[in-house]
Amino acid sequence: MRTQAEAQLREALEAYDFPHPLAGAVRYGHGHINDTFCVLTQPREGDCVRYILQRINGSVFPNPVGLMENMVAVTGFLREKVTSLGGDPSRETLQLLPTKQGASWYTDTQGEVWRLTDFVEGTDCLQSAGTPALFAASARAFGRFQRLLGDFPAETLHEVIPRFHDTENRFRLFLEAVRQDSMGRAPEVRREIDFVLARQADCSVAVEALRQGVLPLRVTHNDTKLNNVLLDRSTREGICVIDLDTVMPGLSIYDFGDSIRFGANHAAEDEKDLSLVNLDLDLYEAYTQGFLTGAGNVLTPEEIRYLPWGARLMTLECGIRFLTDYLQGDTYFKTQYPGQNLDRCRTQFKLVSQMEEHFSQMEDIALTRGARRDSI
Repeated sequence: MRTQAEAQLREALEAYDFPHPLAGAVRYGHGHINDTFCVLTQPREGDCVRYILQRINGSVFPNPVGLMENMVAVTGFLREKVTSLGGDPSRETLQLLPTKQGASWYTDTQGEVWRLTDFVEGTDCLQSAGTPALFAASARAFGRFQRLLGDFPAETLHEVIPRFHDTENRFRLFLEAVRQDSMGRAPEVRREIDFVLARQADCSVAVEALRQGVLPLRVTHNDTKLNNVLLDRSTREGICVIDLDTVMPGLSIYDFGDSIRFGANHAAEDEKDLSLVNLDLDLYEAYTQGFLTGAGNVLTPEEIRYLPWGARLMTLECGIRFLTDYLQGDTYFKTQYPGQNLDRCRTQFKLVSQMEEHFSQMEDIALTRGARRDSI
């Protein structure tokens, strides 16, 4: 007897008109949110042709139609832009394939939304950089993503996760969690609570710059980890940004900052020994140079000046979210052991402290690299 998931997979496969006979579909990748399958088809001659089929997690993304409308708009724009620059849109952006009815996605009989894209062959998707060169390659890819979408009307996109990087709202939710203290954990984390309270003003830096028009609204990816860039297997250069679920309006410094938070230190996110958690300024500089190279001249001088704030704020926001979840009983982030969210929170706050200590150096690096970009 087929399971419900198998029945839905079969239904989704039947919604598409593949040019070659189906040979099978297997789970694929390391993602933890959507259900991802590699679909194999076999031509009469030659190697099999692969596709990626995904079922969007409606619990995480309650507006999957809005999410797909964003993806259709952005990939279509990227395809035209890459073509106009003489590139290869079949490798440099995701290609959504139509259903038999000509739709850009399929909604099954259970109300679940599916999408099918080409498989970009000859590429690798790495879970960690390993070297500064690969970290810089991801930076150039995400910077180029900003450049190609520089004149896309970001305000037309759906906000698939409302107020995702609204640090003022994150602070407000944190205060409410402290006030309620539903698990009775606040007394044991007084030091961490005080750490956040002392940085209330910081939580307004980016959103106020947006309100005042100092920073422009951009199309942002919002999950700028190395594993969301496909690297060409021969050149090891990032050629295609993937996982566009969280593409929505935001600030360029958010994408930059989240990469630094995730990639510019060598410790695990839940490292208990905080002496091992340190900002690597060499990695920060490598990423900054790569990001600005990829972005070209699309970023404004103010955006470049605020890049260090992006790193600092995304790290602070992440720590606040971990601490808030810990106070509320670990209901949002999955945990493998008691106190893991608290460990995660402490690593982020250690990184924030490191960034505060080296902030002038971070600013100098951003401004120097930005000036070199302008002189080219």
